[in-house]
Amino acid sequence: FCLMAAPGKVAAFRLPPLPTIGEIIKLFRLKALKQLSQNFLLDLRLTDKIVKQAGELKNAHVCEVGPGPGGITRSILSAGVEQLLLIEKDARFIPGLQMLSEAAPGKVRIIHGDILTYKMEKAFPKHLKKNWEDEPPDIHIIGNLPFSVSTPLIIKWLENVSKRDGPFTYGRTQMTLTFQKEVGERLTANPGSNQRSRLSIMAQHLCTVENCFIIPGQAFVPKPEVDVAVVHFTPLVQPKIQQPFELVEKVVRSVFQFRRKYCFRGIETLFPENGRLKRTEQLMMTANVDPTLRPFQLSMSQFRNLCNAYRKMCDEDPGLFVFNYREELRQKKTTGSLLESTGQPEQTEEENQL
Repeated sequence: FCLMAAPGKVAAFRLPPLPTIGEIIKLFRLKALKQLSQNFLLDLRLTDKIVKQAGELKNAHVCEVGPGPGGITRSILSAGVEQLLLIEKDARFIPGLQMLSEAAPGKVRIIHGDILTYKMEKAFPKHLKKNWEDEPPDIHIIGNLPFSVSTPLIIKWLENVSKRDGPFTYGRTQMTLTFQKEVGERLTANPGSNQRSRLSIMAQHLCTVENCFIIPGQAFVPKPEVDVAVVHFTPLVQPKIQQPFELVEKVVRSVFQFRRKYCFRGIETLFPENGRLKRTEQLMMTANVDPTLRPFQLSMSQFRNLCNAYRKMCDEDPGLFVFNYREELRQKKTTGSLLESTGQPEQTEEENQL
């Protein structure tokens, strides 16, 4: 439905009169499921504000993740998008979304599926593809994510950014997503911050990450126990750490394994027990990293040096990358259980800490 425009001007898209989101919830007897960590946002001023953080959406192609009763969906359509792809796992919301689809003929495509398994490589028209070095394509991902799925989903998408696949086969696709306030703070935390974490490094080495604004918990139905952060991601032309995603993830995860201890304690877990101390010293010396820094104090360039030095060691010893510290602990525990039957101690300090 388009309003008639004055001669020479493009008609602005307007949704026809529709039931409010609250009325849609009553009409279809929708109820937020706690086990799916669902929270509805009914205030269209806030949904408009979220959509505004995505940037210029006129004639853009947008994928909305988990639209639920369709509050953000309305704001996206009102922004004048060309096409809107809705991916919704919960079948209860489909009838309400179909009502929106009928109010915006030819603009909305609804997929009943799970975003964690949905293949986004073919979600948009081929002509939208841009080279990675170019400006981002006219494609956006927007979503008020359930808390239970937000962290695994952003890790999956960061891996896609690193490999330039999934939604990033089209170029540096931008994302505007909601997270628990604490997760939003982790995503954007600087060195030295108590919120600095594995998530901070993985996100910031691949993307420009902006914590846009905070939505108070009472704006949602039902009210969650925490406030919600709206975070915007734009993939970088060049990642800050130019190593494979799996290698960076392994090094960063190891460093933060003992976040309150000196960083060398976590780095030790990259190496088998035989020769562990010597190889840890070698890695830290090559990377020029002070072993007495805490994990959250390390800068991005120090993480880059650690990853580059570890890659060199893995190239020299191909079996090193597949070493699993936890598996080594499990084997020690099994051996310890056997020793316990002879009256010898079983538990290790490492196991207690893990």
